[in-house]
Amino acid sequence: MKFVSLFRRLKSNVIGMIHVGALPGTVCDGLIIENMHDVPYVFDVGPEVCACMTAVCTAVRHLCPSLPIGVQILSAANRPALATALASGLDFIRAEGFVFSHVADEGLLDACAGELLRYRRNIGAEHVQIFTDIKKKHSAHALTADVSIAETARAAEFFLSDGLIITGSATGVQADPTELKEVAKSVKLPVLIGSGVTYDNVEHYLDANALIIGSHFKKDGRWENDVDPDRVKRFMEKMHQLRK
Repeated sequence: MKFVSLFRRLKSNVIGMIHVGALPGTVCDGLIIENMHDVPYVFDVGPEVCACMTAVCTAVRHLCPSLPIGVQILSAANRPALATALASGLDFIRAEGFVFSHVADEGLLDACAGELLRYRRNIGAEHVQIFTDIKKKHSAHALTADVSIAETARAAEFFLSDGLIITGSATGVQADPTELKEVAKSVKLPVLIGSGVTYDNVEHYLDANALIIGSHFKKDGRWENDVDPDRVKRFMEKMHQLRK
């Protein structure tokens, strides 16, 4: 499995989110870099964003040469993220809008799986894994109200996603543990939790293949603040105990 060869552990990997401007750390099992501070987001990001993210990602890769590292470029800039990952030597991207249309707070977002995977092949980036949000946060899913999260997961698997990401309704909002179980039973792909994991609730998500954590690692648990090393250390110490 490509996921295990990357992270070297099947479940409960912790991926620390670096909102550009924060300092990276290496106590997690992996890192993901995101331009979270670029609010309000747009779908059509300029080349300057891709250039800056490539510079940041290259610097983080230099600091952490052997750690699994990914990138997400908001909003839904999946092809620029692939190009950035390829140029800076990263391992994966987080992609929005992979299957099924939905209404995000930036507007209507259509599915992109076919174009994205063809682009990945055309630029020679097939080694870069694509982890895809399903029924993602900050979005209305009335357009697909008759499609369950399990059905969405199976569609993403059929369209060759490398892993699925489940979230709560917004940044920092806890994902539904029952959805984790439902999706994990429905597909053979890795399932990641993409929001709301904390020191107090992590026990509910130990069966996930990875936990993407941003807000909880910041001062006062707020995404816009700097990384709080004490919060990271406390969380990872608990994770090491739970993994035994």
